[in-house]
Amino acid sequence: MMVNPYAGEVAIWLDDVCHVAKLTLGALAELEAALQAGSLIDLVERFEAGRFSSRDVLALVVAGLRGGGWQGTAEHLRTAEIRGGPVEAARAAAELLARAFALPGEG
Repeated sequence: MMVNPYAGEVAIWLDDVCHVAKLTLGALAELEAALQAGSLIDLVERFEAGRFSSRDVLALVVAGLRGGGWQGTAEHLRTAEIRGGPVEAARAAAELLARAFALPGEG
């Protein structure tokens, strides 16, 4: 499956199925609610400093997948196999953040 990085899309493989993830405005609102404390800026700063938690990664991946049309929940993701494991999940989460907040013309 091809994703469009210019549209903020990231590919995430769950249980050998490729899904498009994207942090839409609705997905960002869902992410803010899931964080319960702090803001999206706090989250971005944690990722930039390498101080993110597995909860941060889970919340970002769920929000991105839901923004891409996935109908699952955090509970579904907890039992799914992410291709590449936790390292790939963290990379995808960081990429989602970077693409969501990049200005046109930026990476």
